[in-house]
Amino acid sequence: MNFRTWRVLFVVVMFCIGTFANATEYWFLYIGTYTSGTSEGIYQLRLNKDTGVFEYLGLAAQIKNPSFLTLHPDRPLLYAVGEGIAPSDKSEGLASAFSINSENGRLTLLNQQPTIGEGPCHVAVDRQGLHIVTANYGDGSITVLPITGDGRLEPATDLKRHSGSSVHPSRQTAPHAHSVTFDATGHLIYATDLGLDKIMVYQYDSHHGKLQPHIPPFVAVAPGAGPRHFAFHPSGRFAYGINELNSTVTSFISTGSTGELAILQTIGTLPEAFDGETYPAEIRVHPSGRFVYASNRGHDSIALFKVEEQSGQLTALGHISTLGKVPRNFAISPDGKYLVVANQETENVVVFKINVTDGTLIPIASPANVPSPVCVLFYALKDTNSR
Repeated sequence: MNFRTWRVLFVVVMFCIGTFANATEYWFLYIGTYTSGTSEGIYQLRLNKDTGVFEYLGLAAQIKNPSFLTLHPDRPLLYAVGEGIAPSDKSEGLASAFSINSENGRLTLLNQQPTIGEGPCHVAVDRQGLHIVTANYGDGSITVLPITGDGRLEPATDLKRHSGSSVHPSRQTAPHAHSVTFDATGHLIYATDLGLDKIMVYQYDSHHGKLQPHIPPFVAVAPGAGPRHFAFHPSGRFAYGINELNSTVTSFISTGSTGELAILQTIGTLPEAFDGETYPAEIRVHPSGRFVYASNRGHDSIALFKVEEQSGQLTALGHISTLGKVPRNFAISPDGKYLVVANQETENVVVFKINVTDGTLIPIASPANVPSPVCVLFYALKDTNSR
C-alpha cells in the first residue's frame, strides 16, 4: 500500500471517528407544549452530554397541543397526543405520527388519527413498534392504533372504556385514564385511572392490536389517591405510582409474568410542614434503579427517594426546587447523568446534574425558555453529524 493510499485511508478513518464523536456529543430534547398561548407546537433543544448546557433550536413541528410525546423503539419516529385538537377545530383527540430528520432532528408530520377516546394525555409504543396505546383522560378510555411500515398510524383497532367513580367530590365522579405503561415482557399494559383509584391491567395482543382485561383486572390504591403516572424498576421486581390527589407515591411488588401487583408502601411526596395546594405529576426511576424522583406542582419541587435494593422500599431523601412553577413533567437522560424539568407556568426548562452516588440534583447552566412546556423527551441521533 503506497503513501497516497495510506493518507486517503487515514482521512476516511478520522472522518468516521469525528462523525461518531459528533453523533454522541449531544442529547436532543423534544418539548411538548400546550398551544393555547404563544406556543406553536413541539420545540427542540440540544443538551451537551459533557457540560449539560442547553442550546435552543426552535420549533421542531407546528401542531396543536402536543401534550405528551414518545419514540418508536428502533426507528426515527415520534408520536404525540393532543387534548382537544382536530384539523376541523372541533373538540377531538388526535394521535400524530412524525418522522425525525436524520441530520438535524426536525420533525415532519406523517399523518394523524382520532383516538376516539376524549382528551388523550399519554401515549406509549409497544416494544415491537407495531402499535401505539393512548390514555384518554376525558372519558377514561384506552385506545390502540396500528403503526404502518412507513411509521404512519392507522385507525384504531381497539378501545376500552373504564366505568365507575371514587370518593373525591369533583375529580373522581367518572373514570379518567391518565397513563399507559408496558411491562418488561411487552404483553401487559398498566393503565392508571385517576377517577377510579385503580391501575387497570390489560393483556395486549400485538398481532391484532387488541386488549383483554387481565386476571386480576386491576389493583386498587387508597380511596382519593388519584393515580396519575406509573413506572417500573429496571429489575422488573418493583413498580412505583404517583398519586395526584393525596400527594403520595405507592410502591408495588411486581410478580412478573402473572402481572399481579402487591402494594408494598405508600409514602408522601411533600415536606411535613407544607400545607399549601399542590398536585404531583411525574414519577421516574433512575436507570441505576437506586433512586426514584417525583414532581410536585404547587410546592414546585422534585422529591427524591432512595430505593432499598432487596425490598424495593423507598426512603425520602429530601426535595429540590425546580426553579420554576408547575413542574408538569420531567425526564432523566438515558445515561442517568441529567434530569430535565418542564415548568409549565414559568415557561422554562431546567437541567440538573444527577449525583450518581447519592441521587441529589445540582442545577447547572441556564434554563431554556419554552412556551407552556408540558413534556420532555430525550433522543439521540444515530450515525449522523449532530449539526
